[in-house]
Amino acid sequence: MTKRSTPHGGTTGRARLTAIATGLAAVAGLTLAATTASAEPAPTAEKFSATQLAKASDAVLDADVAGTAWHTDARTGEVVLTVDKRVSDAQIAKIKKRAGVNAGALKVERTSGTFRSYIQGGDAIYTGGARCSAGFNVRSGSTYYMLTAGHCTELGGNWYANSSSTTLIGPTVGSSFPTNDYGIVRYDGSVAHPGTAGGAEINSAANATVGMSVTRHGSTTGTHSGQVTALNATVNYGGGDIVYGMIRTNVCAEPGDSGGSLRSGDKAVGLTSGGSGNCSSGGTTFFQPVTEALSAYGVSIY
Repeated sequence: MTKRSTPHGGTTGRARLTAIATGLAAVAGLTLAATTASAEPAPTAEKFSATQLAKASDAVLDADVAGTAWHTDARTGEVVLTVDKRVSDAQIAKIKKRAGVNAGALKVERTSGTFRSYIQGGDAIYTGGARCSAGFNVRSGSTYYMLTAGHCTELGGNWYANSSSTTLIGPTVGSSFPTNDYGIVRYDGSVAHPGTAGGAEINSAANATVGMSVTRHGSTTGTHSGQVTALNATVNYGGGDIVYGMIRTNVCAEPGDSGGSLRSGDKAVGLTSGGSGNCSSGGTTFFQPVTEALSAYGVSIY
């Protein structure tokens, strides 16, 4: 399940974290600029089979263009390809050429922002000069943990509840990024860890569904709500950082919201990964499904 479990620490880790935060300048949302209405129509009204859609999706992945996110819309029979402002017409042509006879299955949409993973915090947590967000509190037996984003926990080391690193939360004990974007921190300090998110009781976890009403909590932008717009999205943040199986939403987020919680009522749904835009103009944000992280670490919501 975990493709890369050894996090980068020290100066190298902080440099990579900074590169993700700034050099890729985008789900959670970790996408947050509004997607324009200028979508390129499919050249024909041809209906594509599930196999052809899968091949078109694989072609986007193989093209390896940073600033792309895509998912298959079973309702319309299209692969919806969203490209940020870094992606040129030539790169779109490259993707379509790679798709070959299945290029007509691609519906291209442009977003005015830049996809980046959101580094910093939700309910702020700190390590080695980096700030991220607490996601959901979980446990295994009598041991308590916190879930957050894997692009945060890959730094390893201890996490703290304050920027001066005097209030210990505990160490990173698991991390998966890229491919996935989840990590887990064990509570070793005296920090309280109630089973809440943004003050709301969390009683269980749930898989996202298209149209589900969701609420996101993060330390940079606070609380924002919206809907799930797609499932099983793939996001290429650049630099080899590609994540799969993401939840796509129209909830805004900004750097610092990484790892923060996405809930639907009292149900835990996701962890902020990245996106583009901001909470002034809105946009698209991507989330790691929380059920996958719970299964990977054998922990449960409480």
